[in-house]
Amino acid sequence: MSLYRYASPQSFYPLAGRMLPWFAVAAVLLAAVGLVIGFLVAPTDFQQGEVYRIIFIHVPSAWMAMFVYLVMAGYAVLTLSLRARLPAMMTLALAPTGAVMAAIALWTGALWGKPTWGTYWAWDARMTSTLILLFLYLGYLALVNAIEDTQRADRAGAVLVLVGAVNVPIIYFSVNWWNTLHQGSSISVTGGSTMAAIMLQGMLIMTFAAWCYCIAAALHRVRSIIVEREGHTSWVRRMVSDGAGRSRQKAGNRT
Repeated sequence: MSLYRYASPQSFYPLAGRMLPWFAVAAVLLAAVGLVIGFLVAPTDFQQGEVYRIIFIHVPSAWMAMFVYLVMAGYAVLTLSLRARLPAMMTLALAPTGAVMAAIALWTGALWGKPTWGTYWAWDARMTSTLILLFLYLGYLALVNAIEDTQRADRAGAVLVLVGAVNVPIIYFSVNWWNTLHQGSSISVTGGSTMAAIMLQGMLIMTFAAWCYCIAAALHRVRSIIVEREGHTSWVRRMVSDGAGRSRQKAGNRT
């Protein structure tokens, strides 16, 4: 069976419904394990003390804020090149979750910065570029919702997402390009990790939890967007009619 058939909103809608609970349950279980490791099992850092534990939330959310935006950029390319409906819907579905991740990263970073740097905000290069990322998410949502014509809104939003994608490598490499307050990366593809093994395990588990949450949230949201945008089609009307019929049948059985 070709995967191209799932490029259709009609085919993707039931697939998203089947995948959604798996990713949602995985997110909850992984988060539970990761939080136990991060806040109860991992040892106290010899330099930062207990305050370092906020990285188990801060770092995964920062990574997901960047990753979600890159995924949106990929869908934006498909929107502009193929003029397909589903990529635009996925871009719109991902944006609120990416914005939430960016906001969590900024909030937890500020909480960590106060005892570490003595201030909640320092206009550090990484902090500032992450704030710009949050504004890009919010700007995309504002732009798409401000244009009544759906196709024009999708194309305009896709262009904005692609232009803003240049900010993601700036966030990632900012600690190398400029003299910033942020420490260098503790995890490197070539150099391994400078973190204790149990800390690294907790960090990676929380990252997978955040990843599963982002997927589950996007799948849930895109199903709503599909129903809203495809409401004029016969398959959506039939699905709504069948759902209403089952609801009446269940109500009748209870009485």
